Amino acid sequence: MSVISPSYNERDNMCAFTDGLASALKGIEWELIVVDDDSPDGTYEEVLKIGAVNPRVRCIRRVGRKGLSSAVVEGILASSAPVVAVIDADMQHDETVLPQMLAKIDEGADLVVGTRYASGGSTGTWGEGRVRMSELATKMSQLLIGNATSDPMSGFFMARRDLVNNHVYDLSQQGYKILLDLIASAPPATRIEEVPYTFRERTEGESKLTLMVLAEFLFLLIEKLTKGLIPPRFVLFAIVGFLGLAVHLSVLNLMGTLQPNFLVAQTTATFVAMVFNFALNNQFTFRDKRLTGVRMIVGLVVFIAVCSVGAIANLSVANFAQQEFGNWNVAGVLGALMGSVFNFGVSSTLVWNRRKKKPRVSA
Repeated sequence: MSVISPSYNERDNMCAFTDGLASALKGIEWELIVVDDDSPDGTYEEVLKIGAVNPRVRCIRRVGRKGLSSAVVEGILASSAPVVAVIDADMQHDETVLPQMLAKIDEGADLVVGTRYASGGSTGTWGEGRVRMSELATKMSQLLIGNATSDPMSGFFMARRDLVNNHVYDLSQQGYKILLDLIASAPPATRIEEVPYTFRERTEGESKLTLMVLAEFLFLLIEKLTKGLIPPRFVLFAIVGFLGLAVHLSVLNLMGTLQPNFLVAQTTATFVAMVFNFALNNQFTFRDKRLTGVRMIVGLVVFIAVCSVGAIANLSVANFAQQEFGNWNVAGVLGALMGSVFNFGVSSTLVWNRRKKKPRVSA
């Protein structure tokens, strides 16, 4: 069995975490694959130290790639074991129930979920607000997967590796809810079992729960419910676009009070809005491909060029629609939609899909 643990800034938990796994999995053949998103606290180095004395432990260090779901998938694909378990390194998941989960796999289950909501499980010391938020997310998830599990938001589960391998191209790999993504992508005949556990309080490190995590959950639901027709990145890209429109109008009005030339005001507002959109998209929409340094400057220039061409596409479609339908509002919406789709598609390819060049190795 391979235990996959995505990590970011979990250096202080690693020794206790690996010791806990060793104790819980006595008599079971296992390995630990830590997938670390280049943590600045030195998690990778700590795992290397542990692996030097414990050959069961290895680490995948991801440079320039981020995100829990994609980290889990990358760890699973690096495994050759027939069974994989996914567990956080922050000690909040109960590793002592792993043997029970493995037993259910041996009995024929394809996927076993560590649940906080079945009899015997608990959310531990969570406050009422967080409990209600989790319950709401669970109900929303059931719109997608029905009653497949009592805890679709769990990040603690075990599966046959082939279940992931056979459906890896169907996975969104965006955000933090890899279990929900997997269940939604798996065939209806997938046998799902549960093992209850009590969610522990974090002792080291900081919680990764942010508004962005909640937003990515909503985007995942949208993508799966629309069968991939609306990618989650496009939703966020469109939201940034609406915010950019507000910035554009604000700057336009401000410039109008400072000088009377509309062309100057419109050009300034357009440029400021483009920079604003680029900054937010780089920070949030494409945060797993975030550009920095010189690459960010180059990306900004390319983004402005793309948006300039997108504006031409916007005007072309809007003008055609106005002539066909005679309605300015319909024409405007169709033009804006065309511009957004064009900007998103081309930006995804040309701006946030750049690969770092491999360093030259001197002879």
